Amino acid sequence: MLKAPNLEDCWVTGGVFRERMELNKKYLKELDPICLLQNFYLEAGIILPDMQVISEPEKANLHWGWESPACQLRGHFLGHWMSAAAMLSASDDDSELRAKLSKIIDELERCQIRNGGKWVGSIPEKYFKFMEGDDYIWSPQYTMHKTLMGLVDAYRYAGIEKALKIADALADWYIEWAKSIENTAPFTVFKGEQGGMLEEWCILFELTRDPKYQKLMDIYRENALYHKLEQHRDALTDDHANASIPLSHGAAKLYESTGEERWKIISEEFWKQAVTQRGMFATSGANSGEFWIPANSQGSYLGDTDQEFCTVYNMVRLADFLYRRTGNTAYADYIERALYNGFLAQQNMHSGMPAYFLPLASGNRKKWGSKRHDFWCCHGTMVQAQTLYPRLIWYTEGSTVTVAQYIPSEAKLDIDGSEVRLSQCTELKSLNNQVFFDEDEGGEKSRWSLRFDIECDTPTEFTLRFRLPWWLKTTPQIILDGEPIQADIADNYFIISKIWQNSTIQLLLSPKLTAESLPDMPETASLLDGPIVLAGMTDKDIGLQGDLSAPETFLHRRTTHEYKTYVWKQNTYVTRHQPVNIEFKPLYEVTDEVYTVYFSKR
Repeated sequence: MLKAPNLEDCWVTGGVFRERMELNKKYLKELDPICLLQNFYLEAGIILPDMQVISEPEKANLHWGWESPACQLRGHFLGHWMSAAAMLSASDDDSELRAKLSKIIDELERCQIRNGGKWVGSIPEKYFKFMEGDDYIWSPQYTMHKTLMGLVDAYRYAGIEKALKIADALADWYIEWAKSIENTAPFTVFKGEQGGMLEEWCILFELTRDPKYQKLMDIYRENALYHKLEQHRDALTDDHANASIPLSHGAAKLYESTGEERWKIISEEFWKQAVTQRGMFATSGANSGEFWIPANSQGSYLGDTDQEFCTVYNMVRLADFLYRRTGNTAYADYIERALYNGFLAQQNMHSGMPAYFLPLASGNRKKWGSKRHDFWCCHGTMVQAQTLYPRLIWYTEGSTVTVAQYIPSEAKLDIDGSEVRLSQCTELKSLNNQVFFDEDEGGEKSRWSLRFDIECDTPTEFTLRFRLPWWLKTTPQIILDGEPIQADIADNYFIISKIWQNSTIQLLLSPKLTAESLPDMPETASLLDGPIVLAGMTDKDIGLQGDLSAPETFLHRRTTHEYKTYVWKQNTYVTRHQPVNIEFKPLYEVTDEVYTVYFSKR
């Protein structure tokens, strides 16, 4: 099984992904701990400073939207914040975030003590009682999962021991609750969007080996969706997408924890039904209005509520489970597509705020969240998503190192007891004469011209694998220590095996322009430059004339003549030979403009 490095041993170093991480980190630091904790304080009966009476609510220093004290999902965001802060405190060695996280953990302990020593919720315990009957209640287990997840991640990534102690006491509450309903309403454990709980119980069992977590794993594992998947019945169509995907994480984690073949089959069947059989929009999503759309019916569901961001984040996590298990590049290709056309495209490049949905109907705009007045579910997954990049790039398995994503980064790895340091960055290259040059020499530049540096303390033998993406136009060029080589190719990887010490590899990947048609509307297509979906700057589908199988015949690259061309600001085109010519640019660079993604053939 492939293994990602520990977070403290890998770093994203530059480019658009680093920019977005920094934007996200700035936002995490901006938020007031008292506001993050407001609903935990209220539930524990702790008065917020100077807020015994709020005479002017609009001026009160509180979080609103889904974090409002009137919302049944209140408090969910803090768990996402804790997870993101913990990961950044590890990958970026960010002491400020770690200190803020540690203070919040102290306050959660205070709330737990006030609540009797076990419950540490932002919602009342009686919400779980409501689930036993027919009373409507909005996803209590979803809300509590976020808190549990944040505590577990604070321990795993930031090393805060107290977080594990709090989670452990909360688990005792769950044991008692499950026992109280086992004879009267046992299926209540599968209500309230409980999908993420199983994975957390698995992680806690791995961390502690406490048998109570084995018991909780057993309680949460018999879900009806799992049985449908085992029987290869359609378990997803018209189902709530983001309620179902965390169930696949639980199955995948159970397989990692137990080795039971059942969970391998279930998690792979989920992927088959969610992606392979269903098809997807060019942006990677396959849901509309939060629900899975019927297989290969994407054209019928083009609208302004496509691709809920939570589903993008959670499907990337499932793809990573399966990629680490199999090494199949199809999963890494999917991750790459989702990173550009979800993680980046649904994060505002100026404010860092999320777009709940990604509108794909013609002539739409993205709707952005605010910093303190919305706090949708996608608000939480977005702050986590922008911390995930370091874990998706480098992997090891024995004496093999795999480069899965082409993102400027560094990693420190242990290979057979030897420390190996690797880095990748974008290196400017002339695409015309295929000669490397420094950035002052001029010429066209490509984001896919990459440089890898390998350093070892002592000569170390290992295999280095580079993913060959689905979007390649030609066989990549590879130069090892200044000499072109013909690397072996196997299973969609370039493979180089040798004894390494200090080496440089230059790799040029040539992307192709493609048009991806909708399965139920083959006359309608989106355009991609490599993995990057292009958006037309128009308020309607104006149609495209030409051969959709060869977009380069009607698209012309547009660039700017500057002293230096920033290599991440690429992939802009203008149409040619059309009744009306328009500009196309990466969907992830669209902020407030009106855009269209799908065009019909004239």
